[in-house]
Amino acid sequence: MNRRHPLGGSRPPRPHFSAVTVTVTDRIVGCLKGVATGDAIGKQTETLSREDVLKSYSQGIRGFEGAPGTVIPRYVGNSKHQWRIGETTDDTERTIAVARAITTEGTVSHVSVGREMLRCTKCLHPGLRSLWEFHQAADATRVARAHNGCGAAIRVAPVGIFYKSDRLDELVNGAREASISTHGGSWAIAAAAATAAAVSAAIDGASPGEILVFAGRAAAQAERFWPGRDGPRFAEAVRTVDASLRSLPALLPDPVAALHFPNEPLTIVPLALGIATALQSAEAAILLAANIGGDSDSVASIAGGILGARCPSTVNERWYAVVQQVNDFDLVAIANQLAALRH
Repeated sequence: MNRRHPLGGSRPPRPHFSAVTVTVTDRIVGCLKGVATGDAIGKQTETLSREDVLKSYSQGIRGFEGAPGTVIPRYVGNSKHQWRIGETTDDTERTIAVARAITTEGTVSHVSVGREMLRCTKCLHPGLRSLWEFHQAADATRVARAHNGCGAAIRVAPVGIFYKSDRLDELVNGAREASISTHGGSWAIAAAAATAAAVSAAIDGASPGEILVFAGRAAAQAERFWPGRDGPRFAEAVRTVDASLRSLPALLPDPVAALHFPNEPLTIVPLALGIATALQSAEAAILLAANIGGDSDSVASIAGGILGARCPSTVNERWYAVVQQVNDFDLVAIANQLAALRH
């Protein structure tokens, strides 16, 4: 496992280029493909314990476990939504909403994000309070004062695509603007800032250690600007999770689940960041997250997006073909629009 720098420092990540030319647009396309494939693969085990993952899938998740477009077995008859194999969730829906807001306005504004978010209808039920309250208010200008979940972090990849990594202040503020329609909690904004920063640094070709440093700096800055009642804990959680993952001889589902099961704000995004900077493959990161369980679609989506930007060739194109077939959106076109605006 790569040895990484401690979180801190005052300079943005320095680009590192391989012998094989990988363009910025390649990385942006890889990021959005990683977001969507991670979301769809991870949905198969969302909310399951590690033990229940193995009960449902005796050999673990190896990709899409069934015919594309058929209902995932445990969602057959589900009163809220019968999720299909290859179908993406509100994580990708809201990522696309943020991308549309940016490409329409040429900036990151919570009002334009709010307008697009009002078009998001997946997972719209009282059980998901952050999105439900926003839709009940039906006000694109609304600013949430609560909610610390990862529903903001899962949609901010377009913010990291829009701003280069030498624009830390704008990245952090843009992450907040993309968050506050539904998530106003300090940890939620810090998680969004860390995720956007990690995506931006990955697109700029930073090393894994530099990506984690930059994500930590963004989180710490967000917690200083918008502190919560429980104090600045998110940046510390990023450090803690990273250190414990580095202590493992290998990243396997059982030990990772035992250490940091992703079921609450201070494990979900820190785990995704740790996986995204410890591994070298978007496919491997997505499978690891899916086989852990918990908030597996969010972890797989965030880690898949960062690694898709770091190593675009490691996104599983067969999986993406299924995602494209089942969902019928054009992420490549969206990626190209965002690439033209990156500054």
